[in-house]
Amino acid sequence: MASDESVPPGAVQLSLLQGFPAKARPSGPPLAAHLPVARVFVETSLPHLDRPFDYSVPAELDEAAQAGVRVKVSFNGQDLSGFIIERTAESDAGHTLVPLQKVVSPVVVLTPPVRDLVSAVAARYAGTVSDVLRVAVPARMARLEKEFLTAPAAEPAAPGPLADVGAATGPDVTSGTEADWVGYRNGPAFVRHLRDGGSPRAVFNPLQGFGPAAWPHLLATAVAAVRASGRGAVVVVPDYRDLDQLEKALLAVLPADDIARLTADDGPTPRYRSFLRLLAGSARVAIGTRSAAFAPVRDLGLIACWDDGDDLHIEQRAPYAHSRDVLLLRADQEGAACLMAGHSRSTELQRLVEAGWAMPVEADRAFARRTVPRVLNTADSFEQERDPLALVARLPGAAWRAAKDGLERGPVLVQVARAGYAPSLVCETCREAARCRACQGPLALAGASGSSAIPQCRWCSMPAPEWQCAHCAGHKLRKGATGVLRTAEELGRAFPGKPVITSSGGNIKAGVGGAKALVVATVGAEPVAEGGYAAALLLDGDSLLRRENLRAGEDTVRRWFNAAALVRPAADGGLVVITATESVAVGALLRWDPAGYARRELELRMELQLPPAVRIASITGPRAAVVHFSGTVEKELATAGVALRTAGPAPLVLTGPATGGAGSAAGAGEDARTLLFFAYGQAATVTRVLRATKAAAAAKRSTEPVQVRLDGVDVL
Repeated sequence: MASDESVPPGAVQLSLLQGFPAKARPSGPPLAAHLPVARVFVETSLPHLDRPFDYSVPAELDEAAQAGVRVKVSFNGQDLSGFIIERTAESDAGHTLVPLQKVVSPVVVLTPPVRDLVSAVAARYAGTVSDVLRVAVPARMARLEKEFLTAPAAEPAAPGPLADVGAATGPDVTSGTEADWVGYRNGPAFVRHLRDGGSPRAVFNPLQGFGPAAWPHLLATAVAAVRASGRGAVVVVPDYRDLDQLEKALLAVLPADDIARLTADDGPTPRYRSFLRLLAGSARVAIGTRSAAFAPVRDLGLIACWDDGDDLHIEQRAPYAHSRDVLLLRADQEGAACLMAGHSRSTELQRLVEAGWAMPVEADRAFARRTVPRVLNTADSFEQERDPLALVARLPGAAWRAAKDGLERGPVLVQVARAGYAPSLVCETCREAARCRACQGPLALAGASGSSAIPQCRWCSMPAPEWQCAHCAGHKLRKGATGVLRTAEELGRAFPGKPVITSSGGNIKAGVGGAKALVVATVGAEPVAEGGYAAALLLDGDSLLRRENLRAGEDTVRRWFNAAALVRPAADGGLVVITATESVAVGALLRWDPAGYARRELELRMELQLPPAVRIASITGPRAAVVHFSGTVEKELATAGVALRTAGPAPLVLTGPATGGAGSAAGAGEDARTLLFFAYGQAATVTRVLRATKAAAAAKRSTEPVQVRLDGVDVL
């Protein structure tokens, strides 16, 4: 559907939503004889236009205008891009249809399974189809499409028995596939089921992050098993470092032509070339970061996700979909097997296990004891008797001895909480965090300045030369957390002659050799050491656990397990030293029991009715707009018989007396957030109302726009 030419560009007319009166068909080019109507999803960010529109198909475009191709259409006086969803015999628009302007390319880039997945993701996250399409279908490269259309048809990849899959690289992986999973309960059965053409669903916790038994090899053998059944696979990882490891492992068991790599880090041309290979069926295994979840793999047999707790899995643009949920939706729609893997276990995956949707694949205790390093906690009673200052020391005696002994055998990993030099300050008397008096932001010292440097706020940059503690009225500050650069400097002095390697910020290293060196890395930036680390020191654990976030404990445990998995087994002298005092989180690492911690955390969330026991929607924007939007949603849901639990509106930034409190008149125009909690069984109704309310608000323009976000892991 399109508008009259007299409508000025950009104007939003009610007729776009209600249709024009029926008119006689104007004279023009002849239309297609068969299925002359094309339903098109127009690429627009306006929520009230989030639906397909009907256009007529000129006879000259009949052959090229197939479902799934890119087209250009006239819409409200503008030329916009879109995708044909389907061709139909007639339209119920009630007015004369405007013809398609042109078919941009005859390549069908939006396949039916991906089209259905895009619609399901938009519905789950109360977003628009156009926003999801932007992620699912990469930008067009005309030159590559010309090569694709003129090249001879590629022979679809269809490997035979699993032994033949590995023949290109030499090893016979028939026996190795299942053998590699021995020691994991349900592991060999899972691989056999994949190879036999089944679709099992599992939550997997591998033990090692390096060497031949590392997680990339185990995922690669699962992919090889599903390829032996003649089906394809999609594997999504958080970042390029994990992607490089996975690709290397897959190349050992599959032909290179069977693997397509999809990541924005490679650039638009390589990414689109891989996308076209998947469309043609010449590649049947898609690996990559977030957008790879939408890869058009033929006859999909397995979807897999590594480390779903990493926030890199969250799309940074609306509707902020999590790749884990995208893959779960896809596995359900296409009947594919599902493998969710990670050294730790998120509460979302624990919920799937307890609901019976997926089976756990976990290491036997005897196998775990032979495979994982020994873990020592400097805060336990035994270590405190030996070292009374262990609780307050930056590097307790046990940690220093572990580093010294480890350096005699290989590299030693030191994990710290923050980048920079000394990024935060606390009161010297009571150890409470030092806060800015203006905005309550954290105070810090910039650079490696001495004690004479004036602290300043990390939020508003206001200096605080005469700071006073709000808890004990103290005036002296001390460094509450030492950054990676300061830690590397101190360790370099403590171990003279030993090389010190840092990995953080814009200087993240993917791997280091097996030479004897200190490797100081921020959480999440730990490089993989050849042959594993001899020891690891996990510092700043209490700082990580004290973060003001519902998932602080869960995320900290995940980061600990990811680092500890890079250390050699205890039989080879591998030792992990942790300095945190919180008993529950530390106990999970001491016992190497990620499932137990996830189970306990989920029980607490269920008791408190917090995510993932329930779903959550956050509405963020100007306070007046948030109040109006949430009030409209609550009213509509009450009519539908849905009861919501709400929290807010609350200001996003707390202000002190000098700038006006949250309830003052000055705060009337501030940004605020309201949280809506609802059960999974009511989610379809709630998200439908949220989408409808967004569309109505955008059409009327009666209030300022708000951001609607579903299941955001960083809003609590």
